[in-house]
Formats: sequence, structure tokens, C-alpha cells
Amino acid sequence: MGEEFAPPEFLTVGHILAPWGTKGEVKVQVLTDFPERFTPGELVYVNGRPLEIESSRAHKQQLLVKLATIDSIQDAEKLRDHDLSIPRSEIHALPPDEYYAFQLIGLRVTTADGEYLGRIADIMITAGNDVYVVKGDSGEILIPAIEDVVKSIDLDKREVVIEAIEGLF
Repeated sequence: MGEEFAPPEFLTVGHILAPWGTKGEVKVQVLTDFPERFTPGELVYVNGRPLEIESSRAHKQQLLVKLATIDSIQDAEKLRDHDLSIPRSEIHALPPDEYYAFQLIGLRVTTADGEYLGRIADIMITAGNDVYVVKGDSGEILIPAIEDVVKSIDLDKREVVIEAIEGLF
């Protein structure tokens, strides 16, 4: 019935772009809707290694973050292009009917009539709505994540039920 997807143990909340200055700060692209993850005293992980945030401040569209034990431009340079992660157990709860991408990847997709279409392999973010990329025996199907199409998402059953409206596939 297709490949199973295991949810990740750690979730990426930021990406280190480059060192900033000479005292160990790094420029971080924020990849979370919860930027409070970067407040002083919080822990983030780089390659599974916990690092405490000493300070953070906004800079253009990014953050400048000082991590504990990273005290020179040389130390900061070693972190270039690394992700900042948190354990999955520390994610923020979302409002009803909102989901993290990692929760949806791998879910079975069936029609309301019970026809198996495949599994969600990716999620495309568009201006109007998200689009689920479903891969199955008949190839790739793009499912708009809108109320008229997506009828139910059941994380316990790991299943999404859609209404196959005309022109969808």
C-alpha cells in the first residue's frame, strides 16, 4: 500500500545562514510560526547537540542569535548552513483543524467512496491554499487543501478523506 513515513524526532525551527560579527552571533532564517522559540534561555539543537539561546534580535527578515558556547566568528562559521531544531515533544499545540506538515506527510488519501489514491508525499504552499502532493499507483495527484475537497483528516487513523470534485484528477 505504499511506503510508511515516520514522523521526525526533531523539527527544524530555523536555519543558520552565516556568522554575524566577531563574537559568535549567527544570522538565522526563522522557519517557525512561533519565533518565541528564540527567546533567551530556550534550548535549540544543532545536530542533536543542545545549545541555549543567550540573546536574539530582529535584523531585516531574519534574527541575529547568540548561542551559548559559540563565542567567536570561527565557532559561528562552523554552524553555517546548519538547522536549529527542537524535539517533536516540544511543539506548540495548534488550533483545531490546523496541522503541522510532518503530521500530514505519509497519510493515506482516499475518496469519500473509499477509493485509495495514495499517500501525501509533500505539501506545496501557494498564495490561495496549500496543495497536497499525493503519490499513488496512478502517479502524482495534486489535491487542494480546501473545505470543498478535504472532508476529514484523522491523525489517529493516518487518513485523509477527500471529495473527488469534477476536474480534480
